[in-house]
Amino acid sequence: MTTEHTEQAQEISGHTRRRFLAGAGGAAGALALWPAGRASAASAGKRVAVLGGGVSGLSAAQELAERGYAVTVYEYYDILGGKARSMDVPGTASGGRKPLPGEHGFRFFPGFYRNLPDTMRRIPFPGSPNGVHGNLRGATEELFARSAGRSDLHFPLRRVTTPPAPGDITPSWIRDQILSVLDLGTRLPAHEAAYFADRLLVHLTSCDARREGQWEKVAWWDFIRAEEMSEEYRTLLGIGQTRNLVATRAEVASTRTVGRVIIEALILWGLLGRGLDGDADVDRVLNAPTSEAWIDPWEAHLRCLGVEFVLGTQVREVSCAGGRVTGVRVSARDGGQERTVTADHYVSALPVEHARATWGAALRAADPQLAKCDALRTDWMTGVMFYLRTPTPVVHGHINCLDSPWSVTGIGQAQFWNGRDFSRDYGDGQAHDCLSTIISEWDKPGILYGKTAKECTKDEIVAELWAQLKDALNDSGKTTLTDEDRLGWFMDPAVTGLGGPDPQNREQLLIHPTGTLYNRPSARTGVPNFFLAGDYVRTDVDLATMEGANESARRAVNALLSADNSDAPPCAIWELYRPPEMEPLKRVDEVRYKLGLPNTFDLG
Repeated sequence: MTTEHTEQAQEISGHTRRRFLAGAGGAAGALALWPAGRASAASAGKRVAVLGGGVSGLSAAQELAERGYAVTVYEYYDILGGKARSMDVPGTASGGRKPLPGEHGFRFFPGFYRNLPDTMRRIPFPGSPNGVHGNLRGATEELFARSAGRSDLHFPLRRVTTPPAPGDITPSWIRDQILSVLDLGTRLPAHEAAYFADRLLVHLTSCDARREGQWEKVAWWDFIRAEEMSEEYRTLLGIGQTRNLVATRAEVASTRTVGRVIIEALILWGLLGRGLDGDADVDRVLNAPTSEAWIDPWEAHLRCLGVEFVLGTQVREVSCAGGRVTGVRVSARDGGQERTVTADHYVSALPVEHARATWGAALRAADPQLAKCDALRTDWMTGVMFYLRTPTPVVHGHINCLDSPWSVTGIGQAQFWNGRDFSRDYGDGQAHDCLSTIISEWDKPGILYGKTAKECTKDEIVAELWAQLKDALNDSGKTTLTDEDRLGWFMDPAVTGLGGPDPQNREQLLIHPTGTLYNRPSARTGVPNFFLAGDYVRTDVDLATMEGANESARRAVNALLSADNSDAPPCAIWELYRPPEMEPLKRVDEVRYKLGLPNTFDLG
């Protein structure tokens, strides 16, 4: 690593980045671990404008910079990371400590993520041969908390003790595993558990054509016949696996998406240790606030690769003429005079609700798939951090409050921050833990005021959310939340106007109602110098995730390399695990689907 690169890294503003570099003994020692990117003849001198500095934008910037492109990232906020970034809680620091850390919502990295972990390994971090990937820590359990005195479901997150050898997985073996899990403390009637296990076998053995042509059009709620089943069935297998995890309602969520990503990749194959990121745990979190453990080192590395950042900038319109993008109109975030920035290539890495607002008539006319993005839907899924006077880990993993009307999830964070002492390092020394929670349902009445979250003021949301957490956790036998222990709270300032006639959330989440797949665009567009990256782009990870954002960036870069006739190596892309044992059954199903017959296991 050159002296120039070292000096660039040391010039990065912000106390977090300065401490990161100082702890490494300077950037050179850490960054020298990463070999210089290979520039191709085609990329030399070529400029790329990346619109958006979230996970997809930063991922694209890294892949492009490693291949010799001159990259400039334009970001709306004054800091990078998008919804994944950490945010300082204003006015909370004293005594040389950092401000209390806030987030849009807690981050977790399922074991089936493989594209994003590959990027993380290539972001240097002091003392870690695996880069920031070394900052991941495994969660070992999950709590499905119940209210009204109902028994909680406490699951250890460990792989099957004696997994079958390759080739030994059979439908009957899978069915037995599903039934054994559903028998662990649930009140599901036996016939309902058996029916659900059979429905999963239907999806597991469905061919790709059936998944895209049939199950994409069927809501998960209907696929599992939730309406005809018990409340326990609806709560555990309907709402708990969709609304609480990905902010989409089981009543409308695509069966293809829920079945393929959540049930198969996240749960079933994860517990079997198949298709994971090396020897990864099923569930992983970071060992410090997200920006400290990941985003700040990422920015330092990208700057050392020559990436430039223009922060506080709003993209107004992507201009198009003659079938090509000719420039991008931008302005300061708070308004002011507009200007046009130009490049050889452009990667739009904005969230879909912001990206489509920048696509004018000429650009849309050049590629009809852009207009289809207007049909993609987003919803609210925003976190509230509670800062507590005493350590309150609850469980060593995530909490899913199954009966909460606001579909509340959470995690005690300080227990995973092994390199931090919360009261010593953050705030004024009074807070010893952060219970990071997420509200996924903003449109149903709560238990305290009888109002939806969108109808409440921020103070009412905090009181209501705290009441729902106590309702779920205080009879769990693992913890007791008290009003006296709650020191303060934080909510993403992107949520505004609460309690008024027009509440707004600038940072929403893509959801997956039936038919969403058909409206997702490809990373390559009909405009030869314009490419799309973001979790709304069609990827193999058919879900709004950081993994999908990273995969989409890799696809965008590969499309750009192809359009540029570059001889640089394309980005590697890992797709979701496909168990070989299921392939013969899928081939049979492919024939049946073509003949108009149901899946072999589909008894209606």
